[in-house]
Amino acid sequence: MGLGSTAKKLQQVADMAEDVYGRLNQLREQVHEMQQTVVETRDQVNDLNRELAEQRAIVEALAEKEGIDVAAITADVHVADAEAVASDEDGNGEDSTDA
Repeated sequence: MGLGSTAKKLQQVADMAEDVYGRLNQLREQVHEMQQTVVETRDQVNDLNRELAEQRAIVEALAEKEGIDVAAITADVHVADAEAVASDEDGNGEDSTDA
């Protein structure tokens, strides 16, 4: 094997290494962006959970003031949801939200 072919092969290896290095940097940037997105999403979910808890407290206070049994209503909703899931699992193929 001559020096020319060795130099050519070394150049090919160097080119491939540069390509891999570029791809690795792109992947690193994508992972960093994804980590930032996950942190932002977590913060948004935490904010929404806090707001939901506040709204729930307000609704429950208003319901109590009006004499409405919140526990009974939520139990009815859970039963209806469970029945819809069971119905879907039975294979009727209908979407329970279309009602």
